[in-house]
Amino acid sequence: MSLLEIENLSLAIGATPILKGVELAVSPGEVVGLVGESGSGKSMTALTIMRLLPHLARAEGRVAFDGIDILGATEDQMCALRGDDIGMVFQEPMTALNPVKTIGEQVAEGIRWHTRAGRAEAEDRARKILDRVGLPEAKFPLSRYPHELSGGQRQRVVIAIACALKPKLLIADEPTTALDVVLQAQILDLLRDLVRENRMGLLLISHDLAVVTEMADRLTILRRGEVTEAGETARTLSEQQHPYTRELALASMHVPARPKPHLAGSAKPLLDVEGVGRVYPGRRISLLRPTEPIRAVDDVSLTIEPAQSVALVGRSGCGKSTLARMILALDKPTAGTIRFRGEPITGKPEQALRPARRDMQVVFQDPYGSFDPRQKVEKLVAEPLHLLEKQPAKAERREMVANALHEVGLGPRDMDKYPHEFSGGQRQRLSIARAIITRPKLVVADEPVSALDVSIRAQILDLFAELNQKLGIAYLFITHDLTVARAMADEVLVMHEGKIVERGRAADVLDHPRSEAAQALVAAAPDLHRAIARKMQEQG
Repeated sequence: MSLLEIENLSLAIGATPILKGVELAVSPGEVVGLVGESGSGKSMTALTIMRLLPHLARAEGRVAFDGIDILGATEDQMCALRGDDIGMVFQEPMTALNPVKTIGEQVAEGIRWHTRAGRAEAEDRARKILDRVGLPEAKFPLSRYPHELSGGQRQRVVIAIACALKPKLLIADEPTTALDVVLQAQILDLLRDLVRENRMGLLLISHDLAVVTEMADRLTILRRGEVTEAGETARTLSEQQHPYTRELALASMHVPARPKPHLAGSAKPLLDVEGVGRVYPGRRISLLRPTEPIRAVDDVSLTIEPAQSVALVGRSGCGKSTLARMILALDKPTAGTIRFRGEPITGKPEQALRPARRDMQVVFQDPYGSFDPRQKVEKLVAEPLHLLEKQPAKAERREMVANALHEVGLGPRDMDKYPHEFSGGQRQRLSIARAIITRPKLVVADEPVSALDVSIRAQILDLFAELNQKLGIAYLFITHDLTVARAMADEVLVMHEGKIVERGRAADVLDHPRSEAAQALVAAAPDLHRAIARKMQEQG
């Protein structure tokens, strides 16, 4: 008997159909992959299982967990199941965590609620699971808050919360999206161990076919709310009977290198970072136990020429996002100087930064956290327009927003929606639309395609390349996806523990890495060809 059985599941929100006749099953000790493009209904399937559906949602069909009718269960029954028998890793770690509670409190909370364990016992169990997901107490004390962690570290906290009680079923919605490839491999190994040790069922939701192929025994592919193909992973991906399966596989295996403009050289670089460092003071846990200062960035120098694309790659927590915030003048360096278009921006008052802010935009790592949830898309995407010297009239402003949305694969009808009405990948497209609406000279893109499925990823990279060609926009890509770095970057910088440890042409660094940090990243990068071959051997 299956642990989870979904039969003929249909879901509508108001008059909009979301899922149409979905069939899916997960047995104890089995990993099932759920794959599809952004907006295909993957996350809504997971939320239906958890009974965490939005207002006006109506679900029909059968969803059974361990013999329990999920759609007919009371809220008390669901509260007993959630976190104990069914764990979930949510797609966006910052919004899944409480910003005013420490990570120790949040991991221990579910343990205390479901087991009635005392505070000391719950903290001890929280400490052990955090250590297991790569957050040892020596470096990441339980007293830290989510904002003190990188995106990848926050994702590990979410995974720890979901796995703390060894649930019978774990739903992992893009569990490794925010993680570097080395840590991704470690987390996937951890999930494999939990499945094997506890006979746990795992529903792995991802747009990364290579990751799913490595993990899943069976595969279900969704498109526009419908199952297009399902079966054993090796057979499904080797036979590729449905055209959509072939489309996903092709997009996953290859991101073609984009043509890059000839860089004639400039007397002044567009961006010049010289000897920049950032040290965060330690926090006082008690009167006798101050924590050590954190050196997040250590003596970093780099330059970006007009129209040049530079990729900054490295492990989660190595300082990439901290460096990006300093370049954007959202954080102040404790050492060094940053110049944009020849003018220092470090230490300048906010009004004096206005021209730089107009010509330097950002795509943040967490798309939902970068939007005001109370504002509609039109206002959110138009936000940077206040930096223009001449303010557009209302009709022109609306047209500019519509054009920006069209460029990222959305439409004018989306202007009147709120951020929560979009999938994670669609929210990332909104973030990119906001970044390009002023036609800036430099875009700092912090994991700009990590939340996107492979087909949309190719479209967005094409868009970046087109703007690079037509408008001469320069990019600083902060990414753990080496395929993106290879496709988009003229130069690759490898960051490790706050320092740049290797730099050079993209092909040189990625094909012939010299530093240990770069070698580890290249070795751990997932590859769909290898994953399919291994899975075919396993499944005969």
